[in-house]
Amino acid sequence: MSQADTILDMYEAMHAALGDSDWWPGETPFEISIGAILTQNTNWSNVEKAIDNLKNADLLSPEAMHGLAIHELAELIRPAGYYNIKARRIFNFLEFLKSEVGYNLLALKEYSLEDVRPKILGVNGIGPETADAILLYALEFPTFVIDAYTARLAHRHGLAFEGIDYHELQSLFMDVLPQDVAMYNEYHALIVRIGKDWCKKKQGLCDTCPLQQFLE
Repeated sequence: MSQADTILDMYEAMHAALGDSDWWPGETPFEISIGAILTQNTNWSNVEKAIDNLKNADLLSPEAMHGLAIHELAELIRPAGYYNIKARRIFNFLEFLKSEVGYNLLALKEYSLEDVRPKILGVNGIGPETADAILLYALEFPTFVIDAYTARLAHRHGLAFEGIDYHELQSLFMDVLPQDVAMYNEYHALIVRIGKDWCKKKQGLCDTCPLQQFLE
């Protein structure tokens, strides 16, 4: 079986076993974007607590959030960890939205992916994974999100060497998969679910994994 066939068949096997993921959770594109920044180096349950704090304070809009002092925002997002650093990253993102599109996040959809991705990556504190999460999940651009789960799964299944560059691994998937936002969304979400429940960091639970048949 070719590598391309394996990547496509793995998607089908995961989806057949696990069903739709309905990911990324969030009521608005802006909420999804903030969640993408908050989820750096923490788990989603902590992000949900921080998002709830922002919702309860009626601050889940760019203008309202930008009106806070950084220390006020940091306290609200404390449950997400690294809250002072993440507050600064969020403020950098808000400054970008204000200067680039007058706080209108969805106006970024008027750009091409090739133009908007470097702009988001230019925001201090936003790396490729966070940028692609915002682009895919909030703005519905066809870009594949690479994270630690994806790298681990690709290495263990012989698709890529350990320590492969982010963009090389991204190209491995994007060169094979149809350029489809829904599929990119679902594929990444399925990988995350496999990573959390089976393909764990120290030891994989391979015998019961939906991808067991693809092990070399």
